[in-house]
Amino acid sequence: MTAMKLTCLSTILVVLLLAQNVHSQLQVGFYRSSCSLAELIVKDEVKKAFIRDKGVAPGLVRLHFHDCFVRGCEGSVLVDSTPSNTAEKDSPANNPSLRGFEVIDNAKARLEAKCKGVVSCADIVAFAARDSIEMTGGRGYDVPAGRRDGIVSLASETLTNLPPPTFNVDQLTQRFAEKGFTQEEMVTLSGAHTIGRSHCTSFSDRLYNFNGTMSQDPSLDPMYAAQLKQQCPQGSTDPNLVVPMNPGSPAITDVGYYVDVFANRGLFTSDQTLLTNLATANQVNQNARTPLWKRKFAAAMLKMGQLDVLTGDAGQIRTNCRVINS
Repeated sequence: MTAMKLTCLSTILVVLLLAQNVHSQLQVGFYRSSCSLAELIVKDEVKKAFIRDKGVAPGLVRLHFHDCFVRGCEGSVLVDSTPSNTAEKDSPANNPSLRGFEVIDNAKARLEAKCKGVVSCADIVAFAARDSIEMTGGRGYDVPAGRRDGIVSLASETLTNLPPPTFNVDQLTQRFAEKGFTQEEMVTLSGAHTIGRSHCTSFSDRLYNFNGTMSQDPSLDPMYAAQLKQQCPQGSTDPNLVVPMNPGSPAITDVGYYVDVFANRGLFTSDQTLLTNLATANQVNQNARTPLWKRKFAAAMLKMGQLDVLTGDAGQIRTNCRVINS
């Protein structure tokens, strides 16, 4: 074998090993020796915030999702904008709806005081999302840690990475496939809408101007639509108008979301569209009728938390989650 072929073979092996090591470098109990109280401190901050406001839990789950789908789970969604750069958090997909930043800030401040420069902001977000799912009645799971923080945050990248509430089932399937998820995992992760609330502007077109027709979305249950119209008057621009995404149990991680979708009470187009495809409709029906969804959801969240992570010497450990270290 020639020296050139050996060199090419060695390069391929190095690339494959690096690809494998990205995930192997994330470990459950990563901070056991370097900052043993890390996960407990994060959980304590989430719990304190949750006691004050139950809505912080879905906010933290969504924060994790919106972080991971743009550049991977590396904390870029936490970075503040500067005069020269509009960061992810200030894109229309995130502002004003994304919340939970202060919980991450509080946890980070305590961790910096306890273990300076050790725990990444990206790991704090991953821990906080898991804790939020547990606190709302979902299934807990061990979070492998060791993520590092990214050094780039661009609002423009949210447009091509985050699925908007107007997507149909094919668009959703494609967007999740781009991130390595199956269609079934997409349906499973859609169940995160079992907790939380939405601004009226995210779905008002379904009530008053569906597809530019000046009428109501025919797939929306009429009684539910009438209720939404009372909560979200036509033409209102009040940024404080919000409604629960799963009215029956808005603060509990359960299968109520799937029950609602199956009854044509999905709040977003991206929810109701799951019934337009035979495979996804069957998954909605199965999830509505079985407690197994909580286990599937925990597994899908675990997978999402490993999306395009930075490990080893990549990225940095931010001192302040809102600011990239200089």
